[in-house]
Amino acid sequence: MKYRAALITMSDKGSQGLREDTAGDAVVKILEENGWDVEYRTLIPDDFQQIKEELIKCADEMKITLAVTCGGTGFSLRDVTPEATLAVVDREVRGIPEAMRAESMKITPMGMLSRAAAGLRKQTLIINLPGSRKAASECLEAVIKPIKHGVEVLLGEAGDCAALHLAEGEKE
Repeated sequence: MKYRAALITMSDKGSQGLREDTAGDAVVKILEENGWDVEYRTLIPDDFQQIKEELIKCADEMKITLAVTCGGTGFSLRDVTPEATLAVVDREVRGIPEAMRAESMKITPMGMLSRAAAGLRKQTLIINLPGSRKAASECLEAVIKPIKHGVEVLLGEAGDCAALHLAEGEKE
């Protein structure tokens, strides 16, 4: 089954037409290669309220299954994507950013500086990715397979993870 995705890129310069969204292009490619239909894409400034509004729109109005953000996860005072994400989610999914940071740390010690967050708003999974093409690609590749199962569970289309492990031969 194909699932619906959205990409929201945060970049002050990109939103002014001063920088191309190469990270967003890479993210869309990875999503599509893994069976996601990217039905919505936007490029906005690093603005807390605007980020919140876009995430709410994707989850509540568009009923998107996966909303991926790109950018705004660093230490700059303008990097507020994780805070905006946590302000709109009902439940955090801490393992996703932990897995992304762990994968990034294999490549560069700077991976520990990511402040990315992830969570659920109703039946939408929201995941923050870094803003660079390389880092966004590496992080998404690290979690793309497991998140599909998570979304299937969220939508009631698959059993829970414990049932999956038992089916694969693990003992309880």
